[in-house]
Amino acid sequence: MSWAGPYQYEIGKSPDKQATPPEVVFDELVPTLLCLSHLRWSFVYQRPQHLMSRFARDFNVLFVEEPIPTEDAQPWLEVRPEENGVQVLIPRLPQGCEGETALRVQRDLLDGYLKKLGVNDLLLWYYTPMALGYADHLKPRLTVYDCMDELSAFRGAPPELVQRERELLQRADLVFTGGYSIWEAKRELHDNAFAFPSSVDVAHFAEARRTQADLDDQAEIPHPRLGFYGVIDERFDIELVADMAEKRPDWQFALVGPVVKIDPADLPQRDNIHYLGGKTYDELPRYLSGWDVAIMPFAMNESTRFISPTKTPEYLAGGCPVVSTPIKDVVRTYGDTEIVYIADTPDAFIDAVEKALVDAEDRDRLLKTADDILGDMSWDHTWALMKEKMQCAM
Repeated sequence: MSWAGPYQYEIGKSPDKQATPPEVVFDELVPTLLCLSHLRWSFVYQRPQHLMSRFARDFNVLFVEEPIPTEDAQPWLEVRPEENGVQVLIPRLPQGCEGETALRVQRDLLDGYLKKLGVNDLLLWYYTPMALGYADHLKPRLTVYDCMDELSAFRGAPPELVQRERELLQRADLVFTGGYSIWEAKRELHDNAFAFPSSVDVAHFAEARRTQADLDDQAEIPHPRLGFYGVIDERFDIELVADMAEKRPDWQFALVGPVVKIDPADLPQRDNIHYLGGKTYDELPRYLSGWDVAIMPFAMNESTRFISPTKTPEYLAGGCPVVSTPIKDVVRTYGDTEIVYIADTPDAFIDAVEKALVDAEDRDRLLKTADDILGDMSWDHTWALMKEKMQCAM
């Protein structure tokens, strides 16, 4: 039913769940921003959540997820309000409801809810071109395509995704991209495309600069620790990690994040590799604070050709030196910074980590360099610039 949704379980922003769910909030006097996403709101807290939480200051934000099966005989729309004012909408479809029938049902559920709310001033924000299957009949005042990644290169992508994206690029008034490499590809297909690399909440991750107690599952891991957080999927170079772990048994690899779209049995198993599972956004600085070096061991393949990892500025905000494989946008943006090292082989990665460990000893220089790199980078700044582009387009 869903090409991304089955792999996404609840992680979210905070480990502390609200005892009383927030109420549904809708203001008929402000426009409605309908966000159509392949990523679930309660999965990894990332670009869509940062941006939509901010857009909720000016719009009624409805965040539409891919469907989830229900045991009920009739389809229905689950509406889950979030504390920031965003409404998450999840179509619940009976088992066996697929294909064109599923798209028609999703369209009916969405139309019914928009009518119930009395929406008459609509803006569309696409993260997935596949949503055209149930939303292409809507008449928005503005259509934005926020192209985070080259989704067609991801494992499990439907074959019709490329054609759907062509259709969306014809409809979109604005195209935003999650990095410069993907912008270079999309600007050839749309004359109003702008690069907005994913940003960082500096204050949030700067909490990692404070000395603090480790969380329980990391507390017993010795140093030096090489840490990674993020989704562990086809973009993660498990062979690289296995090779390094074998060559440097004195180094500990703390890998934080959900394992999706790959068999956990295929992950390397060694005493110095620690899989800590998915963690909430609020917990990440606590893990980061206990690392000596942050690593980004991305595989060099089609799925990583256009990525612009949000982790890079987050690691720097947390005061941690970084070693990465030669992802184009990382090299372009951070390759000459002297605290983000680039390595293309296991031996080069090991050499770079050794240099980064030395860098980490000069704490004052490390933090000053990181702050100089980050400058005025923030999600608020990114959001404000996007709003400006939207206002011009309208």
